[in-house]
Amino acid sequence: MQAGMAVGNLASAIGITTEDASLVADLKAGSEEAFGLLIAQYHQPLYSLIARSINDPSDASDITQEVFIKVFRSIRGFNGDASLRTWLYRIALHEASNQRRWWSRHKKQEITIDSSYDADADAEGDSLCLSATLADQRDSPFDQVAQAESRERLEAALRQLPEAYRTVVVLREIEGFAYEEISDILDVQLGTVKSRLTRGRTALRSLLVADSKATASKPVHTSASPQSFQASKGAATR
Repeated sequence: MQAGMAVGNLASAIGITTEDASLVADLKAGSEEAFGLLIAQYHQPLYSLIARSINDPSDASDITQEVFIKVFRSIRGFNGDASLRTWLYRIALHEASNQRRWWSRHKKQEITIDSSYDADADAEGDSLCLSATLADQRDSPFDQVAQAESRERLEAALRQLPEAYRTVVVLREIEGFAYEEISDILDVQLGTVKSRLTRGRTALRSLLVADSKATASKPVHTSASPQSFQASKGAATR
């Protein structure tokens, strides 16, 4: 009992929970069950973070897999100076950053992502951008279609933000990290996190307002509910 309490106190003191400490110990011991548990717990949130952090969301699955490979290979070097969750997100953002650099060098000219105004955009690019919306439109009732359209506008607006602002907005508003955790993940000062978040929110709000005005000036082909759009806009910018 006392030994267990001592381990728990030590884990707490170095920034990880007793549950994380147990999982990390099993991972370092090479437990396949522990690794499967890690994937089950973190695959979806890491995938979502990566998809919002890169230029081409269709690459998110491969990058997420690469993240877990890196975790598997480097878990023995995890020393607990941050929480397991923070460490995983740090690796995910590093891999997303590597992919963005690769995309800028090799793939940027192949397809145009989030450029609906470009009349030369190919069909593949359109399908990458709108696949989720089209699926809901075909199989879902009216309200779900409207919500999908709103989400698509939000995702497109997020990708127009500068990388530094977008990362902080995603980590805070979507992933729910505290300011201190974001500071730890990005290795920047707390004041920098707050400044980037404020500027990112302002820029995102401006993009959404501009998109709303542009949409209102076009002929109506689908009937997205203004209420649902405002609700989604508020969720992203609060």
